Amino acid sequence: MLCPTLTVLAASLLAACGGGGDSSGPFAFPPPAASNITVSGVLAASAFKPGSSTDPVIGAGYYAGATVCVDTNNNGRCDSDETSAVTDANGKFSLSLSGPSALIADIGTKAKNTAAGTNVTSREVLRVTLDQVKEQGTAVVVSPLSSEVARLMEANSTTYAIEKQNLATRLGVPVASLLGDVNTASGKVQTALLNEANALNNRFAYATTKLDRGDKFPDALANPGGDPRLSGTAGVTAATATVVDNRQPITFLQSQQAAFNVEGIPRYDNIFIVMLENKATMSILNSAYAPKINGYLKAGNQLVSYYATGNPSEPNYTALGGADDWGITDDSQWNCDATGANAVQDLPTPDNLQPGLAKSPFSATCTQAAAVNHNIVGKPNLFNAITKAGLTWRTYSESMNPGQDFRTDSVADTAVTAQDNVYAPGTLGGNTTAVGSAALTLPLPAGLYKTKHHPGMAYQNVRSAPEWKYSNRTMGGGQWDANLKNGIATYTIPASYDYDQLGTDLASGNVGNLNFLVPDQCDDMHGINVVGTDGVTKASDCSSVANNVSATAVSPIITRGDNYVDYTVKRIQASPLWQNPQKRVAIVLMFDEGNAQSGMNSCCGWVPTNVGTANPLKQNADGTWSVDNSITNYGGVGKGNGGNHGHGESIFGILTNQANAPKGVSDSDAYSHFSFVRTLQDMFQLADPASDASYMNRSKYTEAFVAANIMNLPEYTGSADTHFDSVRPINHAFVIPASYAQKQSADVSTTAQVGPDANQLNVWSLKQ
Repeated sequence: MLCPTLTVLAASLLAACGGGGDSSGPFAFPPPAASNITVSGVLAASAFKPGSSTDPVIGAGYYAGATVCVDTNNNGRCDSDETSAVTDANGKFSLSLSGPSALIADIGTKAKNTAAGTNVTSREVLRVTLDQVKEQGTAVVVSPLSSEVARLMEANSTTYAIEKQNLATRLGVPVASLLGDVNTASGKVQTALLNEANALNNRFAYATTKLDRGDKFPDALANPGGDPRLSGTAGVTAATATVVDNRQPITFLQSQQAAFNVEGIPRYDNIFIVMLENKATMSILNSAYAPKINGYLKAGNQLVSYYATGNPSEPNYTALGGADDWGITDDSQWNCDATGANAVQDLPTPDNLQPGLAKSPFSATCTQAAAVNHNIVGKPNLFNAITKAGLTWRTYSESMNPGQDFRTDSVADTAVTAQDNVYAPGTLGGNTTAVGSAALTLPLPAGLYKTKHHPGMAYQNVRSAPEWKYSNRTMGGGQWDANLKNGIATYTIPASYDYDQLGTDLASGNVGNLNFLVPDQCDDMHGINVVGTDGVTKASDCSSVANNVSATAVSPIITRGDNYVDYTVKRIQASPLWQNPQKRVAIVLMFDEGNAQSGMNSCCGWVPTNVGTANPLKQNADGTWSVDNSITNYGGVGKGNGGNHGHGESIFGILTNQANAPKGVSDSDAYSHFSFVRTLQDMFQLADPASDASYMNRSKYTEAFVAANIMNLPEYTGSADTHFDSVRPINHAFVIPASYAQKQSADVSTTAQVGPDANQLNVWSLKQ
């Protein structure tokens, strides 16, 4: 007991003499010798393995030959004077430090990712917070997940505990497993961790690229007020060439935030795009026949100047799949004029020799006047890009014949009948009828599902992708659903056939990152004529023009579509996915095209002078651009002077599950299908704003790109408004000049807005 007593006594005497922490004086004691601690752990890796016919396969591994250090100057590099260690063949490292410290992993191109078995292709920096180092000590795991916790703490000004729990909640894994070594996890937990690690790894590698090349912050097209690169540029309108570039080179921490907000578009986990048909803004906005859609527009955010590609449907869906319609101006089947280099490569071909398809022979119905290839070979598109990133896509289609091939239109089945909705508000496949009408019993008509309404159908490399069959799924809600399984064997009905995979997937969470939801031609407001069991065409609410109800014109089909939208949105909003506040989920309500047939319809990537469509551009090996003449009849015989020229305005509504996101925002800047494709590329980090070539097809046609390549883009030489005629992401960054009157197409009757919007809030924002 002597030593403790003497120690206490000495301390008391020291305090009494006013010594406190002073090491001088008669009772001074030397400070304790510094003792280093050991911080050790692993640097975990993941790698996407292409070729899966189902969901992506992500492998687990480690980074060997990477440097782990204390980044004392916070520059995102392990400098020579900073304490560091190199990971061994199993990703292990060990550091001797004076105390716990935050760490970074500087993963250079000499490092090897053991999950892929190859060297890293570009430098990447991952992080681990001080809190995690203190928590894990000699079992620290540096990974994309540890980096994401650090990033979220800075983005949200919150704590390690909060963001660790939030991320675990978003992924649906135990918080204790979140920051462990993914190589030792198993089952669904490991799958969830690997999928997220893959997506995060893409982002953090991109962040490091932005840092290393000295990008300015923010991205040019996310700069408040407009694109600063246009200042003083010849050939652009004065309204867009006055923004001063006050941006500075991006910092390490800024780069990690910017990688999750590409061109001002935040990362979302899942987006559902509900595709509707053929209704202009003035047909839907404030319509008494579409109260539910209008309610969603008011509850969420909306674009009020959104333009389509052309008329009819097929060019629009093809443009939504890959930012060009490739000269298609009709609804002909996807194998029409597919010859030579564009010949169909599908194996097996979905002809009438395939099991169950005897009543659905594969014969093209081609209506175009001139040879226009409908099978797009070798061109980039959203579906291939999503898969290449290790992400997932789904296309859900309503009223499929059970077991049919998605590459064929649905066929009639007279044995499958149902009572019609008869435009009664609030019904979906119910028996309620309009006043004075008898209930209609109608057989299943042909063409409820049409290949022309599939955004990926025209692309050969989508139909040939390993995941094609797996990623195309059914969607319920049609009036014939209940009786489909009792029909004749028009198709061989597979065992355990799921008539509503959307409902199943919403319950399980197994939806895609990108989801196109395609109602049938009765529920999407397109309409078809339905022939009754007596062989007479009936005044069904599926008719595009309601027979015998001229007083309401096309209101029945609008009401029917309005009801189906409500049904679909409510299903998504009731799902565990939407209800998880840490998941970032959005629903888009949109139309393929409006109603305009003449007037000023061109916008945002199409021909401003309406005098013909020049072929798109291709990048040469030396980085220059030239005209791509490989596309048959791209601007030849078709609509007007050749090709599409853009089309009228239609509704575009955005709903998110983010409680703190801004609501009620109207963005009146001009956008198009090409703008939306660019936005989706940014949302899922499929492209790089510093590389025009990384944006697919016409989505690269920004004002800066057009100005730089004007000699190869003769269609733009007559542009009087280069901002309106070019493509930009849907980020609400551009501030409309005070004297600028909003342009409108021929199918919009509202008074044109003059000057900027009431606010510049981003319609995709995750928080105010």
